[in-house]
Amino acid sequence: MEQRHLGRTGLRVSRLGLGTLGWARDTRERDAADQLKAFWEAGGTLVDTADVYADGGAEYQLGRLLGGLVPRRDLVIATKAGSVPDPDRRFDASRGHLLSALDASLERLGTDHVDLWHVHAFDPTTPLDETLQALDIAVSTGRTRYVGVSDFCGWQLAKAATWQLAAPGTRTRLASTQLEYSLLQRGVEREVLPAALDLGVGLLPSSPLGRGVLTGKYRHGTPPDSRGASPHLAPFVAPYLDDTARSIVDAVTTAADGLAVTPVQVALAWLRDRPGVVAPIVGARTAQQLDAALSVEGLSLPQEICRALDDVSAPVHRYPDQDWSEL
Repeated sequence: MEQRHLGRTGLRVSRLGLGTLGWARDTRERDAADQLKAFWEAGGTLVDTADVYADGGAEYQLGRLLGGLVPRRDLVIATKAGSVPDPDRRFDASRGHLLSALDASLERLGTDHVDLWHVHAFDPTTPLDETLQALDIAVSTGRTRYVGVSDFCGWQLAKAATWQLAAPGTRTRLASTQLEYSLLQRGVEREVLPAALDLGVGLLPSSPLGRGVLTGKYRHGTPPDSRGASPHLAPFVAPYLDDTARSIVDAVTTAADGLAVTPVQVALAWLRDRPGVVAPIVGARTAQQLDAALSVEGLSLPQEICRALDDVSAPVHRYPDQDWSEL
């Protein structure tokens, strides 16, 4: 699998990442092992997790597979901290919580460091410089090699990245930002992506298959074994089952039929090759689903197909979005 630099850093990662959101909850350990081995054998390196996935179960499951199944040195392990199961405070990006959470993640993963550590979300109750100081401490103490943020909007990302760049040598530049991005969700193109491109921050899209909808599996109903039929994930899928999404899925399916490939390959190839994108993070339930995603490696979409998909999924830009004067 082709490797790409993560933002303006020396770290290189595979141009497709393996997500673990469903591990230890929807994905059993045997299936997780099959996924990790297939990903590694395909040349994949970037594995993404978080301390809140299955309440830490995903990190623990990944940690059990490191070393014995796949060499730790061959993987770029990314995790996140800052989301908390507190109904009165959804996010805690205080220095104390973040560093304690990182130590707990390292224990569950069974490693002395992660390669990439993200702040899971913006915390409006904590000064941003305090949050970012935790990232600097984590790097200086060797607990992580690179840092980034997740689910920051445009101004939040720009403020954080600029703060880190303001004192080179003492503050660690942001390597990446992780947000949802797909043909069904192109909101990042308004503010986040222009900021990331300008500041040299690599984009790691989550839910690159539109929460599974871009596979085409929901075109004629909800399969009983799908996320859309799952009690805890059905609300996650539901927003992308409307008429607008249906027209985009139809276009993806038409393109796939014309190219003799699958909708999964079309949707991933379109996103993987967008400006600023480093590696879409694919979360599969089974090794078979992951194999279907990995098969995109040799596919590049013709420009006319890309333009058609751009048109059918184009987000609405209004003042004062990027390049608003041309609208």
